Amino acid sequence: MTTPHRQVWRDMTLFDGHRTMTEPMAVVIAGSTIEAIYPEAELDARTLDEASEQGRGGVMTPGLIDCHTHLVFGGQRAGEFEMRLEGASYTEIANAGGGILSTVYATRAASENELFERATPRLQALIDDGVTTVEIKSGYGLTVADELKMLRVARHLGQRFPIHVTTTLLGAHAIPPEYKNDSDAYIDLICQQMIPAAVAEGLADAVDVFCETIAFSVAQCERVFEAAAAHGLPIKAHAEQLSNLGGTAAAARFGALSADHIEYLDATGVAALRDAGSAAVLLPGAFYTLAETQKPPVETLRQAGVPMSLATDANPGSSPLFMPTLMLNLGCTLFRLTPQEALAGMTSNAAGALGHPELGQLAAGAPADLCVWNVETPAELAYAVQPNRLHQRVIAGEITHG
Repeated sequence: MTTPHRQVWRDMTLFDGHRTMTEPMAVVIAGSTIEAIYPEAELDARTLDEASEQGRGGVMTPGLIDCHTHLVFGGQRAGEFEMRLEGASYTEIANAGGGILSTVYATRAASENELFERATPRLQALIDDGVTTVEIKSGYGLTVADELKMLRVARHLGQRFPIHVTTTLLGAHAIPPEYKNDSDAYIDLICQQMIPAAVAEGLADAVDVFCETIAFSVAQCERVFEAAAAHGLPIKAHAEQLSNLGGTAAAARFGALSADHIEYLDATGVAALRDAGSAAVLLPGAFYTLAETQKPPVETLRQAGVPMSLATDANPGSSPLFMPTLMLNLGCTLFRLTPQEALAGMTSNAAGALGHPELGQLAAGAPADLCVWNVETPAELAYAVQPNRLHQRVIAGEITHG
């Protein structure tokens, strides 16, 4: 049996996914796993003899996890950006045939190769900013064939780039034009054909819905949740973004991994997340881009002990932002998270929102996915908006940057 290659990082300031360790620490990796973490003063000569030294000094964090993105899409929506600046609301744009549906037409027209090529620089931007795990949703095809096309592209991205990709089927993202007058029939399609087809090809790790007045009702979303459960897939929900329909509480009843956006979430919804052990995914990029004023109930979530995750929501319309560390800053400045809460939101709590609690932490036995940053304290990652601070990026024990 071959002994795994051992590597050591020394004199590190650590954020382990939960807290900052200011005492200089040593981190030993064996193969693709973290073998040990202990104070630098306890580092012994034998370990130094047997391990190759890969770095000394700086700040080490778990690799960042972007737990809510829409990276695969066709076209762009700069025109809507202009419309919003001229006073049009998100709902008005959607009702006029813009919004998600404009991206649907462009995505349907694109081939898998074209979607892959267009998604590549977006994914590379996340990688260059320290992301080691990313969730990619479908939701811009809204036919069985086009939703599967998007999911195949997402899987292909994970095979071609040094990053873990999880996929989420978001067929219930918008009502497609051909079902404009019969949204229940479209829900039938999702439940009876789309979910089974995605499962048959092994393309989906979870199922998501958009529960909102401009999308799907609570009852319709519950039908999707039931179909997902019947096929062994966990569920997530875009909920309480524009109004309080009760989508979060419904998702929690089905043991959702997370409820996302949640600007209009009330105390009942917060209690439902707490009781279900579901995460609240905060998306400050969409809040910023849409110039919203209704903030998610961060203090209520905090007091209830609901884990708060943070993500880019990278997409062509409401959050065309592909810089995860910017979300750390926006989470603090817009939603009043602490820097430690923001970092936990893009590491350990984000891992929980994807159903992979083994990720997003620096601990013995955890996967060796980590970043070393050219900063003096972890809080600097949220304090400043500045590219090129990533010194090293390690995934499964392999240095892919630096």
